[in-house]
Amino acid sequence: MSKNQKFTLVKRPVGMPDDTHLKLEESDIPAVGDGQVLLLTRYLSLDPYMRGRMNDGASYASPVGLGEVMTGEAVSEVLESRHPDLSPGDMVVGRTGWQTHSVVHADELFRIDPELAPPSAWLGVMGMTGFTAYVGLLEFGKPKAGETVVVSAASGAVGQIVGQIAKMEGCRVVGVAGADDKCQHVVEHYGFDACVNYKDDDFKAQLAKACPDGIDVYFENVGGKVFEAVMKLVNTFARIPVCGRIAHYNQTELPEGPDRMIPFMGQILVKRLMFRGFIQSDHNELLPQFRRDMSQWLKEGKVRYQEDVVEGFENTATAFQGLLQGRNRGKLVIKVS
Repeated sequence: MSKNQKFTLVKRPVGMPDDTHLKLEESDIPAVGDGQVLLLTRYLSLDPYMRGRMNDGASYASPVGLGEVMTGEAVSEVLESRHPDLSPGDMVVGRTGWQTHSVVHADELFRIDPELAPPSAWLGVMGMTGFTAYVGLLEFGKPKAGETVVVSAASGAVGQIVGQIAKMEGCRVVGVAGADDKCQHVVEHYGFDACVNYKDDDFKAQLAKACPDGIDVYFENVGGKVFEAVMKLVNTFARIPVCGRIAHYNQTELPEGPDRMIPFMGQILVKRLMFRGFIQSDHNELLPQFRRDMSQWLKEGKVRYQEDVVEGFENTATAFQGLLQGRNRGKLVIKVS
């Protein structure tokens, strides 16, 4: 039998992770026990949350231990099964990590339906990132027809879905992205009403012009200067679902400047703002509803999506760096085999 290739975390990064932190290794593939299956990874998902799992600190999930396989979700093919519900050839989604082969218990897997969406889409629009957009916007953003919704990282795996759902809810949707071609794509391809480039010198003025009636919902993915600009435009009773803060993931110290916490808390009080951090896995009771809705939207052409597919498992670490630097276009997946 072939060897398993895997990326293990050998050193905790300070700032951007590189080859000194992630090591590509080979190992034997363990035997398959009762109730388990042997999997061959076909597509591996890369997501910003993985950067936080490299740190040794308190969070909503345990960090990856040194010497352990990097965590991650993947679409895999069943090669061997000792469980009655799965057979060789079945395609499944599971948190099998950055590796080419895995042996896991069948109860930890979800068998996908390739008739509803291609295999890689079950890591994106039909998977975790699509579900994140669905939960964050509808459960906590609670958009109403006629309101203005602003989405940061608008061309990313989550942002592109948030904007399209908000349009279906009858909202004006304004995206924020870090490149002109990304802004053009979300307007022309996903139907956003406007999109502004946060790297432009007049970004704040552009954002204000794109939101003449203020901002009612801000879907937060990045933090940093985008958050600061948005907070000057939020309306009374605005809702801010906090999904991520990628601008800060590689920071090694707090930024210099005045302490803005006191006026910020005053703004929360005076404008009665609702901030809600959320993790999609806390809301798994909504998964059947999400899968039903999203599969129907895809079938009807109401939701479109873009994938950034990188060929070759050996390119995983480099592709992850690019994700943290905003080089990807849409949902980033590694085509492993």
